[in-house]
Amino acid sequence: MRNAIITGGSGGIGKACARTLVGRGYDVVLTARREAPLRACADELGARYLVADAADPDSFSAALAQFDRVDLVVHAAGVLDGTYARKQTFAQWRTTISANLDSCFVVTHAALPLMVPGSRFVFISSSAAHEPMPGRTAYSASKAGMNAFARALALEVDRDGINVHLVTPGPVETEMLQDVPFEMYAIRAEDVAESVAWLDTVHPSVDLPEIQLAAVRRGPSSRPPVVPDEVTRRSRPS
Repeated sequence: MRNAIITGGSGGIGKACARTLVGRGYDVVLTARREAPLRACADELGARYLVADAADPDSFSAALAQFDRVDLVVHAAGVLDGTYARKQTFAQWRTTISANLDSCFVVTHAALPLMVPGSRFVFISSSAAHEPMPGRTAYSASKAGMNAFARALALEVDRDGINVHLVTPGPVETEMLQDVPFEMYAIRAEDVAESVAWLDTVHPSVDLPEIQLAAVRRGPSSRPPVVPDEVTRRSRPS
């Protein structure tokens, strides 16, 4: 049985990945900072859980210390935060960079010694890595940094038989979208999860750097755009 460590496992894309992998027979271990929602998610899905901050080296290393092998790491932890550069404080910048980019190193550094030939990293990125978002300078920079980190890591660990992939979706229907001030076409978290699960079936001899996902906007396969809570709030008469 392959095991899978999923960061950000208490909700959103992380939870969807957990549901899919549990359904395929993986031994899934969820990690997140808050125990109550993490425990509830693990109980619901039939997974295990470890309370750990993916951006804290001591916390995350201690959580993985009990393992002797890690087959799959899905790094889904992160935040969609920040504002325009002229309005943003350095503390706000650091919070986003830490959650989204520092965590890439922390998770990798803790998991890599436990990985063997055939093990795999999957980093959940964002289309903002390729098309930066105004008003989300820190987020865009952090996701571009994640993509660069993952590609450099792939070149370091291919000699060890370890694969590294990026899954880079456009907007995804999660709670994160509710603070975005415009409507958008979005895919489901389950769509991302299916891509992650499929990647772990690709033969280790194949280098597949990145999968990009985006919603179909017209035709019979399209879905209605998502109208975030923030859009609804702004449209109400004062």
